[in-house]
Amino acid sequence: MTKLAALAVLFLALGLSLAGCEKKQTASSPEAPKVTVAKPLSEKIVDWDDYIGRFEAVQTVEIRPRVSGYLVNVHFQDGQKVKKGDLLFTIDQRPFIAALDAARGQLAEIQATLANLEIQLARQKKLVANRTVSQQKYDDTQAQVNAAVAQLKAQEADVHAAQLNVDFTEIRSPIDGKVSYRRVDVGNAVKSDDTLLTTVTSVDPIHFVFQGSEAQYLKYQRQHAGGRDDGTPVRIRLQDENSYDWNGHLDFVDTMIDTGSGTIRGRAVVDNPKGFLVPGMFGHLELQASDPYTALMIPDTAVATLAGNRVVYIVESDGTVDFKRIELGPLHEGLRVIRSGITENDRVIVDGQQRARPGAKVQAEMTTITLPGSTAAEASASGSPAAE
Repeated sequence: MTKLAALAVLFLALGLSLAGCEKKQTASSPEAPKVTVAKPLSEKIVDWDDYIGRFEAVQTVEIRPRVSGYLVNVHFQDGQKVKKGDLLFTIDQRPFIAALDAARGQLAEIQATLANLEIQLARQKKLVANRTVSQQKYDDTQAQVNAAVAQLKAQEADVHAAQLNVDFTEIRSPIDGKVSYRRVDVGNAVKSDDTLLTTVTSVDPIHFVFQGSEAQYLKYQRQHAGGRDDGTPVRIRLQDENSYDWNGHLDFVDTMIDTGSGTIRGRAVVDNPKGFLVPGMFGHLELQASDPYTALMIPDTAVATLAGNRVVYIVESDGTVDFKRIELGPLHEGLRVIRSGITENDRVIVDGQQRARPGAKVQAEMTTITLPGSTAAEASASGSPAAE
């Protein structure tokens, strides 16, 4: 082999070696990262504002006696449901019945005296015309009749008061509701308008009371053109519940803001036919904050922060990653409402944002955003993303 031929073989071998290295390097170069994208879910929804509060009875009445005396009977079981007018307690009636009888006796005496005086006055009226009785005597009898009429009215009032005292010995429920436990047992003396015997609390409906900020109050006032909207729907969940199963409506907003806390008192009324809700219970209330509107929603995890702005990453049709600034709305059933910044046709990266860089290429796999509990949501959870 000549020297020239040997060099040719050497360059050929070197070229094949370099080609092999280049091929190996190309094969090991990284592929475009994979991400999961979805178009925003478009649904008609209603915004709700959250509050924490407690239940209060619509009516609570402290039962106290109207007359003093000894308690002789209790007519209920502790915690019993009662109707308006049901008998709760009886105070010894005998002293009051005796006083009523005495007042009636005096009334009968005055009535008899008045009847006699009226007969005398009628007789004297005829005699005055014949000048048999003086005008003075007639005038005196007339005065006695007038005085007896006044005494009669006063005594009738005394009889009525004595009858009221007898009636007050039977203490009845002034409202429908549940009676608490008895504070006084039979045989004890009770004092008029002082001794607390028990309380009666209304059951159905029941109030839910909460505090709202001045900013929220202003928002509602502007939404309703400065007027109150006492029919605004509310829904409530209890401490051990995951869903808002108790429904009601706003029925009162206070007339002034507390200068100490900067809040205003609101109140909702809730049906409670079975009496399950009791005063003092805490709960979480959602107050309807908007009329129904069409919203775009994405998973809250798809929202990122870039240079102090809230953004979402999207994938263009050529596979290039870009981002859009957005305005956030409230959460709705686990999804974040997007007020502005995206359209319903944008392909938003909902998984794999950490592998996406603006301007870089990605491999996008399409899925579907659904509300929790829907059929599509169950399919997605089982690992069956929808095809683009």
